[in-house]
Amino acid sequence: MNIIVQTYDGQVQCRPDTSWEREDKTLYAPDFVSGYGYAPVLFARICKAGKCIGGKFAGRYYDAVNYGLLLYAAIQAGPDGNTMPAGYSTVMDHTSVLPFPMYDKVTLESGENRFSAGLTCKAGRKEEIYSTTEGSCRMIESAIENVSRFVSVRIGDIVAVELAPVGQLMTRDGNPECRLSGTFCGNRLFDFDIIM
Repeated sequence: MNIIVQTYDGQVQCRPDTSWEREDKTLYAPDFVSGYGYAPVLFARICKAGKCIGGKFAGRYYDAVNYGLLLYAAIQAGPDGNTMPAGYSTVMDHTSVLPFPMYDKVTLESGENRFSAGLTCKAGRKEEIYSTTEGSCRMIESAIENVSRFVSVRIGDIVAVELAPVGQLMTRDGNPECRLSGTFCGNRLFDFDIIM
């Protein structure tokens, strides 16, 4: 199974299936991670294999949708400066927060169903980090058209569309223990701790 991501700036990336977090397990950051960034996503499950899928046919290639978050680990360079390049990493385990069960496509069309993600830190900070009612089938279908130009999609793959640029979620120095939660249609999607 592939997790194929269309980034906010339109690039196509693939995340390994080991990055998929859907069980609300606590995420423990390795020592070389100085913080996490995040991008909210609308994602779909692929139900039909294809390549170079035309926009008017893309609706036939997915059967369910949901919202989630992609976490990006902020990597600090090693002591010698060569151990690891500094920057964000997209390939760490348990950083693709794509919850199941999924919803029927029709939940996107009313424009009334709200996705909300929030962060509560041990230091007392509590905030909504993202909220929207504007996800649409057209977003997903456009992403399927775009990503299928680069990679084949297979049954069971996930295509995710970033809804905003990567923002800072937490840092080891500022707020090393937080709880990340999300809801859609009034139902809990995810709720887990991140400990640095």
